[in-house]
Amino acid sequence: MGLVAITRRLPDVAVDLLRAAGHDVRLHETDMPPSREELLRLVAGADAIVSLLSDAIDVDVLDAAGPRLRVVANYAVGLDNVDLDACRSRGVAVAHTPGVLDEATADLAWTLLLAVARRAVEAHRLVASGRWTGWAPLQLLGTELHGRRFGVVGLGRIGTAAARRARGFGMEVVYHARSRHERAEAELPARKVPLDELLATSDVVSLHCPLTDATRHLIDARALGLMKASAILVNTARGEVVDEQALVDALGAGRIAGAGLDVFEREPHVHPHLPALPNVVMAPHLGSATVATRDAMARLVADGVIGVLAGREPENLAVVPGAAGDAAGDATDEAAGTDGPSRSP
Repeated sequence: MGLVAITRRLPDVAVDLLRAAGHDVRLHETDMPPSREELLRLVAGADAIVSLLSDAIDVDVLDAAGPRLRVVANYAVGLDNVDLDACRSRGVAVAHTPGVLDEATADLAWTLLLAVARRAVEAHRLVASGRWTGWAPLQLLGTELHGRRFGVVGLGRIGTAAARRARGFGMEVVYHARSRHERAEAELPARKVPLDELLATSDVVSLHCPLTDATRHLIDARALGLMKASAILVNTARGEVVDEQALVDALGAGRIAGAGLDVFEREPHVHPHLPALPNVVMAPHLGSATVATRDAMARLVADGVIGVLAGREPENLAVVPGAAGDAAGDATDEAAGTDGPSRSP
């Protein structure tokens, strides 16, 4: 019925569903991303592309796919790797994976936060090294989170899930977002504040905003300079939201207490000074990395492809052919579980 080009190995359920629906699958059968040349060859003549966040789906890729292309299904929530305007102008639908990874990503944000606050990685290394000499009153003292202020930048589904966990720690929740979220305010409860106030008063700043022109380097030297010296920054959104050099400078100078990072500005490359900093805990983009979540994401991208090729409009579309352009952009921000903050307070 259609040719589906998949840019990486995914959980088997995706390929199984596509083949059961009668589609042919052309798979880049490795865990490594395809080179640019491999990507262009892979998509040639495809009716659908299933891409990952590391694949730049731009005009050249769309041209290489050709006129048969009807849908790009991104195995991710964020869509910053896809040229949405180019897809829209060609009548190509864009699907993604909203809703199914909220809890897993919030768990990972808290994993990083707790590891930084209680110096868990340093503690593990000490015990594993064999140099631990026993309990001591001043050994590896960390930060207590109970009763502190948790600041969320971007209060969509993922940000709300992270904030919900903060309430379990007895923390006050404040947030900054482009619009007010009255339902979340009542549920958590939470209070909307200007970005500068959030940065200056929060003990934890947790980033859950999409990568857009407005949020690229949102956390720069100025923003880091507003934060408390005792504050912890957590980023499970996109690496480019943070100016990594400015973060290295702030951490090295003790201008903030620590950082938990699941994403990096130039993935998979990491700033060379980050690994040596004792107040940083890093993970290799594991936000959605549970068996259940990755399977659910695979089902969603397969369902998106199958639906579009069958002439339907699946619920996980961010770009619907023929729809108004700004509606798709708004849908993307909301579906990403975030609401992009502006740079101004």
